[in-house]
Amino acid sequence: MKIEQVSESVHVVAGTNVNWAVVSDERGVTLVDAGYPADTGDVLKSVREIGNDLADVRAVVVTHAHLDHIGAIPTLVEKLGVPVYTGAEEVRHAKREYLQQITPVQMVQRLGTRRGIEWVGQTVRAVIGHIGMSVPTATEGEAATLAALPGGLVAIPTPGHTNGHTAYLMPSEGVLFSGDALVTGHKLLEETGLQLLPGFFNHDQEGTLESARALSAVEAGILVPGHGAPIRQDLARLMSEFARG
Repeated sequence: MKIEQVSESVHVVAGTNVNWAVVSDERGVTLVDAGYPADTGDVLKSVREIGNDLADVRAVVVTHAHLDHIGAIPTLVEKLGVPVYTGAEEVRHAKREYLQQITPVQMVQRLGTRRGIEWVGQTVRAVIGHIGMSVPTATEGEAATLAALPGGLVAIPTPGHTNGHTAYLMPSEGVLFSGDALVTGHKLLEETGLQLLPGFFNHDQEGTLESARALSAVEAGILVPGHGAPIRQDLARLMSEFARG
């Protein structure tokens, strides 16, 4: 686990090849995503390490319901009874009314490279015993509800990676949590920098690209991706270049 403070209220935590964020202000803590199941202990620890109590957690806001983003939620709900908010369509995905996730066959196909072998091994260890995980308490994050949470977030629908994928903007500090709509790195990517995840991760590749390009209109100075390092640069310029690419 590696913790990086990217703004006054936002700490980004790198876990098992995935990020989550701890947003804290005078109202308490909002978690944006929750790592793999195996990251659960580190998710709880990260809240404490930046000076909060677990009781300060007011909610978990989920970009999408893949296993690497919901892992600590069952424990957080059981221990703290915190609400879980996500996009309207992603609620159905979180409850596993359907599943849009990389398949076992697609994972096996990654074993042809050293990067792939390492990623598959780490992923299996991170999810073992929790393959059937769901989030039955997930509900839609309505605008007024998100605005009242620590950080004061605004939902930005970004369908493609999953049908209900949602990014979140924190206007007060210009932070965009892009989830997997736009990343800056991944174990399976050779290069770092603004990009999409490999296509086999995305339920709708064209939709993912369209959503990523649309983020070029968002006014933010800090990008917090679901995978890869945060970016503190002129995001309007960087994302405009991406949109033209």
